[in-house]
Amino acid sequence: MPIADAALLDAYSQAVVSVVDAVGPTVVGVRTKRADGRRGEGAGSGIILASDGYILTNSHVVHGAGELEVSLTDGRRLPASLTGDDPASDLAVIRAAGQGLPSARFGESARLLAGQLVIAIGNPFGFQSTVSAGVVSALGRSLRSTTGRLIDSVIQTDVALNPGNSGGPLVDSRGLVVGVNTAIFAMARGIGFAIPIDTATWVIPQLLAHGRVRRPYLGFGGQSRPLDRRIARALGITNRRAIEVLSVEPSTPAATELRVGDLLIALDGTSVENVDTVHRELVAHSIGAPLTITLLREGAVREVTLVPTEAP
Repeated sequence: MPIADAALLDAYSQAVVSVVDAVGPTVVGVRTKRADGRRGEGAGSGIILASDGYILTNSHVVHGAGELEVSLTDGRRLPASLTGDDPASDLAVIRAAGQGLPSARFGESARLLAGQLVIAIGNPFGFQSTVSAGVVSALGRSLRSTTGRLIDSVIQTDVALNPGNSGGPLVDSRGLVVGVNTAIFAMARGIGFAIPIDTATWVIPQLLAHGRVRRPYLGFGGQSRPLDRRIARALGITNRRAIEVLSVEPSTPAATELRVGDLLIALDGTSVENVDTVHRELVAHSIGAPLTITLLREGAVREVTLVPTEAP
């Protein structure tokens, strides 16, 4: 092997080793027992957020659990309790009964580049502190959470992930957590996904403060449908599709202005052509702040104002 190649491999190995030394102690194993009393246990991983025992993990690891226990790299096992859970982003925060714990440092997932070195640390199949290295395969992917809501900006990697890795950190070469490993395609090899840490930094304060994420809510159901091109052109509408209102819940913000059959074109000036775009725009909006909706009704373009409430 040429000396230059050997030096590169040594540098790569040293980078991985350094990251594992720094981040490894902040990664815990998470074991759960069912809340309904039936037999069955689950396992995953977590990332220590603070020295007083707050831990970030996946919602699907702890959702519905009756008992929680975390295992540290020093061999300690600590009971834990659920602090907050958000199935829509597949993130949750639990708190272990411990003090003086080592905590991880967060990076910025928005700065990631395809091809960049990333390292996953977790507990696949119960094998604690297992390390996998690879690269960022793609950015900006989308996944469906268990609630059906779209999780945006998901990181795709070729890092080997297995059951038990869920909730563990995806780390860059500087030892900064850039994602939370969350899922793999059961029928594919070499494809893993992580929730971006930028999403987690938005979710965590809400889970600590409220135990849940407070999302804006309008109260209507709809589906995407194509717009008649001639009508759209005549009315100066650039959308190819719109959101047809199929149902309106009584006593909700939508009930004040929307009707079944309305075609939603834009929210606060942003074109909406599918339901996922509506969800994205709502998440970015504040509860209680007026929202302008542009719609097509009875052959005319209209604007109405709704004030979102907190989602039930």
